[in-house]
Amino acid sequence: MNHLPPKWNYDRLKDVAAINAASLPANSKGAAALSDQELLAVLLGKGTPKMDVMKLAGKLTEVIDEKGLNVRAEDLREFDGVGDAKATLILAALEFARRRIKPEGAKIETPADLLFHVRHYADRKQEHFLCASINGANEILNIRVVSIGLIDRTPVHPREVFGDALADRASAIIVAHNHPSGSLEPSPFDVEVTRQLKDAGTVLGIALLDHIIFNRSGYFSFLEAGRL
Repeated sequence: MNHLPPKWNYDRLKDVAAINAASLPANSKGAAALSDQELLAVLLGKGTPKMDVMKLAGKLTEVIDEKGLNVRAEDLREFDGVGDAKATLILAALEFARRRIKPEGAKIETPADLLFHVRHYADRKQEHFLCASINGANEILNIRVVSIGLIDRTPVHPREVFGDALADRASAIIVAHNHPSGSLEPSPFDVEVTRQLKDAGTVLGIALLDHIIFNRSGYFSFLEAGRL
């Protein structure tokens, strides 16, 4: 893990005023030169009278290392100096980073594997229809939003779905869309779109592996339900 130059003496830091955005460009690597603990110290802003910001950041880093993306606000609030606001800030930063992680190369073995990369669309007020291009090793080549529709329907044409998959030289696709209504039950329109995509994929030689409907609480898989 990279660190800032030796002139930064973090043992004497009582707050993070010395670690600010204006200072980062002085190092050619910018924020990339900071350790995980130092990055967390930037988010915290300051420590407490009993614990300076670097020590607090170190303890929080240990918790996050242990729990990973499953860390909860209550896990962070166990430490003095971390209230609702700071816990929310840290969790927001983790979620933002997760969403920006490139999915290329991720192995897809179950519907839940794809949901990890698209679940942030669950809170959208309109349906978002997404297509993941998959290679012969069941790895993601790319994930794209094909179309954005209404609260209960998204206009989808096989041409739009398979166009990018062909450009990706994909051997298969998985499609997914959110249900803003909250229901996970496929609509007649969802069933018809699935049939059209499966038929088109057969002609093109690009298999439709699954169609997933998801919301904040769960998902429906056409494959798992035996309806593909």
